[in-house]
Amino acid sequence: MRQIFSALLFFSLALPAYAWNAAGHRLVAVIAWQQLSPATRDAISAALAHHPDHERWVEKARSREGIAVFAEASTWPDDIRNDPRLYDEDREPATPAVPGLPETARHKRWHYVDLDVTGKVRDGELDRQIERLSQLLQAKGSSSGTRKSEQIAYALPWLLHLVADIHQPLHVGQHGDEGGNKVEIENPFNKRLPFSSLHLYWDDLPGPPWLRGNRLEKNAARLLDSYPKPVQGNVALWRDESHQLLAAAYPKASGSLLPIISEDFQDNARQIANRRIVEAGYRLGHLLESIFRERVSRETQ
Repeated sequence: MRQIFSALLFFSLALPAYAWNAAGHRLVAVIAWQQLSPATRDAISAALAHHPDHERWVEKARSREGIAVFAEASTWPDDIRNDPRLYDEDREPATPAVPGLPETARHKRWHYVDLDVTGKVRDGELDRQIERLSQLLQAKGSSSGTRKSEQIAYALPWLLHLVADIHQPLHVGQHGDEGGNKVEIENPFNKRLPFSSLHLYWDDLPGPPWLRGNRLEKNAARLLDSYPKPVQGNVALWRDESHQLLAAAYPKASGSLLPIISEDFQDNARQIANRRIVEAGYRLGHLLESIFRERVSRETQ
């Protein structure tokens, strides 16, 4: 039994741990899209068309519709984790420039922020990067047209992604356990992966990572019908909300060898995950509308 458990645990922990899986990020993006005016949607679609991976997003979405490409773009910062064109700046030399990208670092530290027991930031840049990217998109800038288009096309997928990340409780995690990546759990509700890290468990709560198209939009509509619109707040509020949910993010019941996901825990975790996805979608939509409404107004004067 121990040998079987060890093997299962090895393979489960070897899987990459992201923040929400691709379904979660697409759901946040689709909900955000519903909050945007037609002019903002057009401006965002035009901006994303300048990204060098735009055609990859079209191919993966199997559609050129703005909402589909927007949803696919939201997964890009996770997709590049294994992209040989880019590099991990903490342990690898820089890779050659990629046409259309201002830089080629993967920026893994942008995906999280770890706090200690006093609430002090100990590691990660998630909250700071949301602020920086928002300011970059809002800035009038002095760059040339091509350079400015590249910067906007690069910043947009990151902002879509990171606003979703900051609403995942374990991405505003406890310093020391790597946001639950070092916490091993038993999950009787997942026959494919009965042992995994706690972080991976939370990432997979939104649904299967291949969720796209009509099913994606129906799931987003169901979530919108189930949870109220949140107060907009600011990045600090979003971060603190996630951090306050940490106590509920760790299972308390004991299995045969590890903490186990109970039925009550599973139901509560799903409720938290669904609510946070809706909150992220509303807030991302409001943020993008405020940024691009101003940009569109400026550029049409």
